[in-house]
Amino acid sequence: MKLSIVILNWNGAEMLRRFLPSVIEHSPEAEIVVADNGSTDDSLKLLAEQFPSIRTLVFDHNYGFAEGYNKAIAQVECNLCLLLNSDVRVEAGWLKPMLDYMEQHPEVAACQPKIRCEWAPEMLEYAGACGGYIDKLGFPFCRGRILGTVERDEGQYDDIASLAWATGAALLIRRDIYLEAGGLDARFFAHQEEIDLCWRLRSRGYGLVCIPQSVVYHVGGGTLPKESPRKAYLNFRNNLLLLYKNLPEKKFRKAMHWRRLLDAAAALHFLVGGHWAACKAVLKAHLDFRRIQKDFKEDRDKNLAATVVPANEILSPINLLWEYYGKRHYTFKSLKV
Repeated sequence: MKLSIVILNWNGAEMLRRFLPSVIEHSPEAEIVVADNGSTDDSLKLLAEQFPSIRTLVFDHNYGFAEGYNKAIAQVECNLCLLLNSDVRVEAGWLKPMLDYMEQHPEVAACQPKIRCEWAPEMLEYAGACGGYIDKLGFPFCRGRILGTVERDEGQYDDIASLAWATGAALLIRRDIYLEAGGLDARFFAHQEEIDLCWRLRSRGYGLVCIPQSVVYHVGGGTLPKESPRKAYLNFRNNLLLLYKNLPEKKFRKAMHWRRLLDAAAALHFLVGGHWAACKAVLKAHLDFRRIQKDFKEDRDKNLAATVVPANEILSPINLLWEYYGKRHYTFKSLKV
């Protein structure tokens, strides 16, 4: 067995009941492992009664997405691991294109499938679509999703493409490289930790790709609702940490100059719109980033010392907000990435 599919679960009994059967049915090549992140619902009872053949790892509390996966991957032995969200449905043959590509391209550390939306299957999915990129100010976007605009899947991104980051919703990665790079940063807890890991991999010279011949269907937003202030806080704070950990000093200072202005504008937009909790979340994200920034300096120094591919070869040169709001470029193909 060369592949372990690792599903991290936290209070997701209904998701497991709905989607785990498709993973079991259509993944004969893989060992399937469910890592339970301290659930308080009936997840463990469900696994024991309805899926007794599935290996289950039980954690004593919720370690978050990042550390939960780190703990789980440390306990599997296959040379390939596929991090899979519990709210993902798969179909027959979904693994073969990715496994074949990884076998033929040892220089590639990780890949992702095309991700469609489970509740609107004709659409690409917000969190992953056909692979991720980062603009020069740290804003992530995807082939098929620019900010809040998601494209219909019409085969326009069916070519295999090199990425800046691959989604953690369905991430196939070489276990030894994952461990060598330090895994996901547990201090992120959740949101953008896979982007941080992928940036480290790219800067060390490894490739990342999307294999759109493999297709999965993702519900998305299964842990925190889209409008959650907690989600806004983690996204803004972790994005700043992402920049600090991976950008050299001159580029970091320049990016932060613009991010302070743009994030202040975002906070004002939330305030004017009556979303005080979201406004507060953005402000708190910046305050907490400044407070904990020093705790990430050792990792920053290590990342920069290990860099063989500079940031300007990983980041897109565009300003995503200007392209979207100023030039009204709403599709990936309209951008000069």
